Order: sequence, then structure tokens, then C-alpha cells
Amino acid sequence: MREGMIVHPASWYRWRSSPCSIHAKIDRTTHSPENDVTPFNPESKPDAVHPPWMPVAMAELGIRRHPPGSINPRIVEYNNQTNLVGYDDKISWCSSFVNWCMTHAGVRGTGSALARSWLEWGRPLERPVYGCIAILTRDDPASWKGHVGFYLRHDEEQVYLFGGNQLEEVRELAYPLNEVIGYRWPDAA
Repeated sequence: MREGMIVHPASWYRWRSSPCSIHAKIDRTTHSPENDVTPFNPESKPDAVHPPWMPVAMAELGIRRHPPGSINPRIVEYNNQTNLVGYDDKISWCSSFVNWCMTHAGVRGTGSALARSWLEWGRPLERPVYGCIAILTRDDPASWKGHVGFYLRHDEEQVYLFGGNQLEEVRELAYPLNEVIGYRWPDAA
């Protein structure tokens, strides 16, 4: 299936489909992530809740990096939730997106643009659950480089994440399962 985005000028509906089978239709003129938020209780067991940050994240499906010479102001908003305040969409913004989603769901993030900063956040999970934070290695496992997104599911070889800066946009994408270095969940503290 070929990826595409259709913007209907009369209603400004966005529709996005990906080969990973997530579909969304959102009225961007009336929708705000805060409308989808259910208060989060960090005392809840991870597998017993519907993470309130997931509707916030899913509502951003299709937001993408603009070509050179143009800046996507939404990604600048994501960066403003981290130590990259004022930066454009030409830098790595996966952690900025996760921080933005968590903040809009009423949960404190790391405030850092480094993907691996999430390894020190919240509490570790032995097994992943829908919506948990998944941290991946890039290049050398001992390096500072990484990627972060929201866990959707996995199979024997791949982990499927929903996140930002995944092929330069907010979308679902599969990564090798052996690149996962941690799963995290908000702490009660």
C-alpha cells in the first residue's frame, strides 16, 4: 500500500494510512489532545489501564518533518517540551514527541531530547504492555544514541512502536526486537 496524506481544504481533515495498519481521521480544527485525556493513576498496574497518553499520541498521526527551507511548527512544539526549546524539525525529535505526549496527558516526562534519558525515568517493566515507553539502541549499544516510542506489540523478530521521527513522521514502525534496551512505565512518585 502506498502511503499518503489527503488534506480536504473545506474541513481540514487529515487521513493517514500506513502499511502497519493504523488509520486515523481527525478534525484538526476542533480536536485537541487534552480532550482525550483520562486522569492517570500511577499506582495502577500497567496491564490494567488504558494509557491516557496513547490517544494524545495517536491524534498526532501523520505529522511530519517539512522539507528543507520550511519548518513544521508542531514539531517545534514537541521540542519545546525538552531541552531543545526553539529548535526546528531538522534534528532528532523522537524523545521530544514522547515528552510532549506525556505532558499533554498530565504525566511528567524526562524533559530531555535524548532517547536514552527514558532509561532513568519511571520504573522498569519486565514485560512490555501497550503504551509503555520502549527504548532502543542505535549503532553501538554503549553509545548515547537511541530511539524511543510507545510500545504497541511485538512478534518473534520485531517490536512495533508508535512514535515521532519514525521515517521523519509520527507513525507506527517496526524495529528489530533485539534493539530494545528497556521498557518503562510512569512511577508513582
